[in-house]
Amino acid sequence: MATTPVWSVDPRTGKQREQVAVEATSREVDEAVRAAHAARGPLADAAVRAAFLRTAAALLDEAAAHVIEAADAETALGPGRLTGELARTTGQLRAFADAVDEGSYLDVRIDRADPSLSPPRPELRRYKVPLGVVAVYAASNFPLAFSVPGGDTASALAAGCPVVVKAHPDHPATSELCASLLRRAAVANGLPPEVVAVVHGFDAGLELIRHPLVAAAGFTGSIRGGRALFDAAAARPVPIPFHGELGSLNPVVVTPAAAAERAEEIGAGLAASVTLGVGQFCVKPGLVLVPDGADGDRLTGELTKALGETEPGVLLDHRMRENFVSGVRERAALPGVEAPVTPGSGGEHTVGAGYLTVRAEDLLGGGHDVLLEECFGPVTVVVRYAGQGEAGAVLGRLGGNLSATLQLSAAETEGAPGPATELIGQVTGLAGRIVVNGWPTGVAVAPAQHHGGPYPAATSHSTSVGGTAIERWLRPVAYQSVPDALLPAELREANPLNLPRRVTGG
Repeated sequence: MATTPVWSVDPRTGKQREQVAVEATSREVDEAVRAAHAARGPLADAAVRAAFLRTAAALLDEAAAHVIEAADAETALGPGRLTGELARTTGQLRAFADAVDEGSYLDVRIDRADPSLSPPRPELRRYKVPLGVVAVYAASNFPLAFSVPGGDTASALAAGCPVVVKAHPDHPATSELCASLLRRAAVANGLPPEVVAVVHGFDAGLELIRHPLVAAAGFTGSIRGGRALFDAAAARPVPIPFHGELGSLNPVVVTPAAAAERAEEIGAGLAASVTLGVGQFCVKPGLVLVPDGADGDRLTGELTKALGETEPGVLLDHRMRENFVSGVRERAALPGVEAPVTPGSGGEHTVGAGYLTVRAEDLLGGGHDVLLEECFGPVTVVVRYAGQGEAGAVLGRLGGNLSATLQLSAAETEGAPGPATELIGQVTGLAGRIVVNGWPTGVAVAPAQHHGGPYPAATSHSTSVGGTAIERWLRPVAYQSVPDALLPAELREANPLNLPRRVTGG
C-alpha cells in the first residue's frame, strides 16, 4: 500500500529536515479513534486525570530544551518566544488539573422534592458528563499551546475525554515529541497511552471529523479550513459540536482625545503588537481606526518609524509567505490605498513588516472589502476617519472578532456618558474580548478569559482559553426521583467526593 511521507521542514531555508511519519490511512484513523474510545473508562477517575495532567506538565518541563529546540527548528519562532509558550502550555495543564480537583466544572445542582408547589416538583439532580472522544485540529502558529499538548487537549482530557489530534504539517516532529511525553504521563498514572493519539495528513483530518465515535471537535486555523470541517461535522448522520476558532481582524479604535494625549505611545505600541511573532497571532490588530488631523499624523509617523526599523522575519512556512506577499500586493493595488511602509517580501525566505492606509470614505465607498479580511503576517490597515459617524460606519461593516481594542484618553476612561461609552457598546457586539488602552496580542490563561467571538471568529460561543474551555466537552444529565444508591457518586446525598453543589429546597 502506498504511503505519503510526512516531512519536517525548516522554514528558514524551505528544506526538508527529516521524515517524521507517514500520513494516516482510513484504517489507522479508525484504529486510533476506537482505541481512544476504549480508554474512556480508565479516564473517568477524576483523581487519576488530575495526576495525569500534572505529570504531563512535569515531563514537558523536564524535556524543555529538547521541546524548544524541536519547535524552533520547525517554526523559526525563536527560543525566547517558545520558552514562554512552553510555560503557558504546562501552566494550562496544571490549571485544568486544579479545576478537576475543585470540581465546580461539573455544575452539580440539586432541587429537592417539594410536593407543595404547583405543579409539584420531583427530586432532581443534575451534573455534567464527558462527551467522548474529542478530535483536536492543531494550530500552525502555536506549536505547543494550541497544538498537541495545548488548551484543547488539556481541557478535553480534564473533562474525561480521550483525544485524537490531527497534527499540523508545519511542526510534525514537535507534535510527535509532545505526544510521546503525554503518553508517558498517561502510563505513569495507570492510564492506557491511547488516551492521546496523533494522526497526520489532510485526508486523515477529514476521516477524523466523520468518524462515528468522535463526539466533538476543536479547531484553530483559517476560515476556509475551519468552515469545511464545521460543515462536515454538521453533515454527519449524527452531527457533533465543532468548536472552531477561525479568522479575526481585531479592530482598534483610537479616539481623537487619545491621539491628542499620547499619539507616539499608541503608534509604538501598535507597531509592537502588529509585529509580535512576525504578525502571526490570531489576535493581531489588523484594522486600526485613526482620526484625521495632526494628532493622527503624529501617531502614523511613529508607526512608520517603528515598522521601518523592524527587521524582516520568517513566517511559519513558505506557503504562508506566498499568501502574505500576494495578499499585501492585492490590497495595496486598490484605489486610494497607500503603503507608507511597504509590507511584503523581505528576501527569499523572509517578509518585511509594514502597513497600508486608506481613508474611511474610500473604504466605505465599495470595492475595498478585502481590506476587511484578515491578512496573516506583519501588516495592518490604518483607516483615517473624519468623525465618530465614519468610525461607527466602518465598525458596522465588520463581522465577528476575537478582540476589539479602544485607545481612550484619561478623561474618557472615567465613564461619563459620551463617545467612549457608545464605542464600548458597539464593539461589544463585534468581539469576544474588549481591550481598553492595551493591545490584544497576548491572551492570558485565566478563569475569566474568553477567547472566541461571533462568527467568523468562532463557530460557537465557547472559549478555547481559560477555565471554562472545559465546558465544550461536557453535556448535562438530570436524574429525576432516582434512589440515592443508584446515583453517580457525584450526586449522592452524602457528597462522597466533596464537590461544590447548588441545592434548592430543604
